[in-house]
Amino acid sequence: MLSLIKTTDRMNARLLSRLGIELWKDIPKFEGMYQVSNLGNVRSLKLNKIKLLKKSINSNGRYSVTLYKNGKRFSNCKISQLVAMAFLNHKPCGHKTVVDHIDNNKENEKLYNLQLISNRENTVKDTLRGSSKYVGVSWHKRIKKWRAYIHIKGKNKHLGYFEDEKEAAQAYKNELKKI
Repeated sequence: MLSLIKTTDRMNARLLSRLGIELWKDIPKFEGMYQVSNLGNVRSLKLNKIKLLKKSINSNGRYSVTLYKNGKRFSNCKISQLVAMAFLNHKPCGHKTVVDHIDNNKENEKLYNLQLISNRENTVKDTLRGSSKYVGVSWHKRIKKWRAYIHIKGKNKHLGYFEDEKEAAQAYKNELKKI
């Protein structure tokens, strides 16, 4: 029941961000010190004063802020990651799960525009995939079948030809699980 409530809260926060209605949540590991909103704003709660933090653009063109805790400086905290941590329960884990901007506009830090996906999905999601809607699947014109392949350690591995596009996608998923 608790997970259903959390899911509903996330859906409501996402919808409200689309409507421009701002909700604030504590940033994990900075509770009581900093909050982030579903619209991508960050504020400080220090000294019983609420102050909106100024965003800067980092070298990758992403909005970021600098946070402080116990005299230690945490610079280049990406806004999208802070929003995902607070509202999507994201736990940064290197490049395994990443925060993706659905519309590919890295300046749109609103919750409705963010999703958690694997790094592999993120690297291929916006490339031209040819004729298939699935990663690692394309239509082979000459033999008139769906081809499944996966890119591993700099090389493409052929997984087979299939009559059905979904079967080819499943072959890709099965191979991905082996990695």
